[in-house]
Amino acid sequence: MSSIAKAFAKSKLASLPPESPLYEEEDDSSSASSMSSTGTVRPTSSQRPAPVVSWSDYYAQELYLEHQSADGNAKFHVYLTPPASFKAPLLVLHHGAGSSAMSFALCALEIRKMYPEAGILAVEARDHGSVVYGPTGDVNNDLSIHVLSRDMIDMLELTAAKMGWPELPTIVLIGHSLGGAVVTDAAKQGYLGNKLLGYAVLDVVEGSAMEALKHMQAYLGTRPKMFPSLEAAIEWHIRSRTLRNPQSARASVPSLLFQTPSGSWAWRTDLSSTEAYWENWFGGMSSKFLTAKGAKLLLLAGTDRLDKELTIGQMQGKFQLQVFPAAGHFLQEDLPEKTAEAIVEFVKRNDRSTLILPPKVGDLLKQGKKV
Repeated sequence: MSSIAKAFAKSKLASLPPESPLYEEEDDSSSASSMSSTGTVRPTSSQRPAPVVSWSDYYAQELYLEHQSADGNAKFHVYLTPPASFKAPLLVLHHGAGSSAMSFALCALEIRKMYPEAGILAVEARDHGSVVYGPTGDVNNDLSIHVLSRDMIDMLELTAAKMGWPELPTIVLIGHSLGGAVVTDAAKQGYLGNKLLGYAVLDVVEGSAMEALKHMQAYLGTRPKMFPSLEAAIEWHIRSRTLRNPQSARASVPSLLFQTPSGSWAWRTDLSSTEAYWENWFGGMSSKFLTAKGAKLLLLAGTDRLDKELTIGQMQGKFQLQVFPAAGHFLQEDLPEKTAEAIVEFVKRNDRSTLILPPKVGDLLKQGKKV
């Protein structure tokens, strides 16, 4: 059973009144432990988390990139920590549905600790922080997979132009959930040519994703629609086990919400309204993942997520697989250090610029050496 389906099964407790013994006895392992019958969460004073943190604790720059085309105008939102040199790789991070670039905040920081030369570009999709307008000026929230992958490439190229880079560095694409589908599609489309070193997909495969979609609307219906404060929203994510790392929750949750005129906080992205795109996101993903050019890494929170096509591919050695059973779906938030370690090891193993090649025979002869 997928993580979403499990959460849906547990969510039956959400309908219980707060005074119910079952409600009180449910511990933090339940995805419904903090849901009240009114759809809001009010943590006790002893449970209130520390204040939220700033993006600048994790990334060097915040960029808004203007893009004009015949299809309309865009204002893309990204966070950037530039690579130390043109020889160092740039890791492009794409979040999942309903999430944001800040979901990679702690992981990005750990990557930089382990690999200081590497750069980080964390992008935000349209309707998730970036805004795209059609020719008539209306907001265009087309979330088709090919559109999202092209948006990501546009953000990468606009960043390179803004920073004055003479060419793109070596690129590693990393995506969580929907982001995994986006980076896989971009790799399959061949947008980056030989600049693409490889791509990593975090906790999503076609088979389990398509199965989970059957329960998605019911699952979304169990989430609180409003929070009285950011602190309450952070607390809900922790107590519901949506996120298992309080430090990451403080970094990422505020970016998921906006404040209403009444002062409460609501979800920035209406996931229910994206249903028309769900099958488009994940349909055919396994085949694209296995056949696109580039080194491949799949990080999962459980082996039960592997579908038949990927199981066969893994047995044939077509990609690297690591499983983090202690993590939830947001494994880069729950275990940022372990996720970063796996990513850095993957990049260094496949980075051609770091390979030490034997000297050429002709060069040895010119040096008067015997061969």
